[in-house]
Amino acid sequence: MCIRVTGQQLPIWNNAAQKANGTDWLISSTSYKAQIYRSADGKDLVLYNGLVKRIFRITPNVACTDYQNVTNGRQLLRAVKAEARLTINGRDYNVGGLYGQKENAYLLPVQVDRMTARANDFQFVSYTIAPVTPYLNWKTRFWMPPIKAASGKKVSFLYHAGAPELQGLEVRINYELYDGIPLIVKSLSIENKGANTFKINRVVNEILGMVEEESAVVGKPEDMKKNQGIYLETNYAFNNAMRYALSDQVTHWKTDSAYTSQVNYDLQTPCLLEIYPEQGPGVELKPGEVFNSVRTSELLMDSYDRERRGLAIRKMYNVLAPWTAANPIFMHLVSKNDEDVRTAVDQCAATGYEAVILSFGSHLNMEDTSSANLVRWKQMADYAHSRHVFIGGYTLFSSRQISDSDDVVDPKTGKPGGAFFGHAPCFGSKWGLAFRDKIKNFFTQTGFDIWENDGPYPGDVCASTTHPGHAGLDDSQWRQMEIQKDLYHWLNARGIYINAPDWYFLDGTNKIAIGYREVNFSLPRADQKILNRQNIYDGTWEKSPSMGWGFVPLTRYQGGGPEAVLEPLSEHLDDYKALMMEYYGSGVQACYRGPRLFDTDKTKEAVIEVIKWYKKYRDILNADIIHLRRPDGRDWDGILHVNPQLKIKGLVMLYNPTGIAIKRHIELPLYYTGLTTIASVSEQGGAPKVYHLKRDYSVSLDCTIPANGYTWLTVE
Repeated sequence: MCIRVTGQQLPIWNNAAQKANGTDWLISSTSYKAQIYRSADGKDLVLYNGLVKRIFRITPNVACTDYQNVTNGRQLLRAVKAEARLTINGRDYNVGGLYGQKENAYLLPVQVDRMTARANDFQFVSYTIAPVTPYLNWKTRFWMPPIKAASGKKVSFLYHAGAPELQGLEVRINYELYDGIPLIVKSLSIENKGANTFKINRVVNEILGMVEEESAVVGKPEDMKKNQGIYLETNYAFNNAMRYALSDQVTHWKTDSAYTSQVNYDLQTPCLLEIYPEQGPGVELKPGEVFNSVRTSELLMDSYDRERRGLAIRKMYNVLAPWTAANPIFMHLVSKNDEDVRTAVDQCAATGYEAVILSFGSHLNMEDTSSANLVRWKQMADYAHSRHVFIGGYTLFSSRQISDSDDVVDPKTGKPGGAFFGHAPCFGSKWGLAFRDKIKNFFTQTGFDIWENDGPYPGDVCASTTHPGHAGLDDSQWRQMEIQKDLYHWLNARGIYINAPDWYFLDGTNKIAIGYREVNFSLPRADQKILNRQNIYDGTWEKSPSMGWGFVPLTRYQGGGPEAVLEPLSEHLDDYKALMMEYYGSGVQACYRGPRLFDTDKTKEAVIEVIKWYKKYRDILNADIIHLRRPDGRDWDGILHVNPQLKIKGLVMLYNPTGIAIKRHIELPLYYTGLTTIASVSEQGGAPKVYHLKRDYSVSLDCTIPANGYTWLTVE
């Protein structure tokens, strides 16, 4: 018998509950509120927020029977599947699920009533409903735009084991439905309340029989398009690509042999979605322990337009990872001694910079646990804080060899090596666990504010059976990832800002490289300016400006002659200012790497001028980017920042890479500014001009851009 406990009386779902709002949630989302309904007959639970609808049949077991994008009416499901699948002690067990659907091309409501449960599956017991709560206990010390705390509803389904050999195991599957965005986050936990230990070989925490994206009579799954109506992202991603799609380790689009009426003759359509890490977890779940799965973020898409899809993803980060919006102004110091640090702090304070990060190659060593080292850097942090400047530092983990007993062991050879970067320490080794503790101790003792960590990369698997942080090969990747996430959570809860070179945003990191090729910074400055703008343009389709860092080497970096560097700064002031303006104009912070920010009063004044300008327009410069024209060195290029909630609803940056002034007729797409009839446009703070928006919400204007220069416009 199923007992359903809600702790509240749910409203009854009917067609009247589903009302078309008509407001574009990417412009104004306040009216879209998450709610949980029940059907009149008590058989269904409905998750609905005006943008997404997901229905679960809860008797005789739980199964998702309807998954719809309300905005465009697109149905994502064609078939009922289990709610999850667990491989325990080498055998597969479904969690929830209903059986009996004969035609898998589509699902009719009448079919659901005839479906049955299977006794060996995990059986639904009850559900609870509660407000969504933050995944991380996070804090920040740094500037960030106002972001409203995420809100919504969470429903948790509790299951008990149906198979006798699994008695004592409880599974809880959670669905978090958020206000104001077509987003559901799914996760599950397994609790061992029995007396036996169970090996959790694999956890598939999402299974969806999806409508296919295209119809192909012949073709291989890898060559066919996947369902574009949903964007998926989990907190299990790595590989140093600086893009989620290439870092994802868990999304599997599979074929469905039960779908026998598909057009593909060999039944090879990729229309079955499963979410699980390829490696592991492989953990031993002992009595009293709880296992938590990856968190699967499911964002429904209502368009194929690249800009709109990117905007939706960026809004998702505001909801799930608001810490990524923090965006301090920092320099990257290359120091030889403490006096270099004090000088850099003084220059930051004098110019309006907010932080100094001791870069790689500096004299900071966070792994030195001696009392003298900790006292020394505590005094340095105190000095920085007395000047109202934050301080941080760099550590290297993966690209180094520690010892045969601490390095990752290659399962193919049984010897150290074979890691992402050849030799690398295992985070579960004695050295790796000590490294974690040293980092915690350093931040606790010194009061440092920022950690820039180069690795570790827990994609490395390790065949060692003597490392204390994992049992063997099977659980090595999962356990190393857990150690790394726990460290990020610990730092995040203390307000410490984290630059990390991999995709850990959903577990507390703040910033990643925007994407660049380091050797390009040995090219002439003229090339660097265009390449930097290309990097910014390409790196902000799915990342907000605050999520990426760029690079400006003030001194020689990986080669290049005098034409590649900015030092002496006063002799290359035009290039220095231009590089600052293209980064600050995009909202992307660059690593200004060198020993100083200015060398003369004139240089100092130029830096102060740019920083004052940036801070004046900081809110809109950190807003979403609309991509106008990609830099190609042949003609103008530009971007448009938009935020309909601000007084200044748009800010345009236009660049001219040519050696002559150019006058261009430019179309500004203002739809995402929220303006509907007129726009007041001002160039570089001058007298505004009023334009009437066309039916596509654009305005046409003429702009003159100076040779090898730039201009900017505000939109109200």
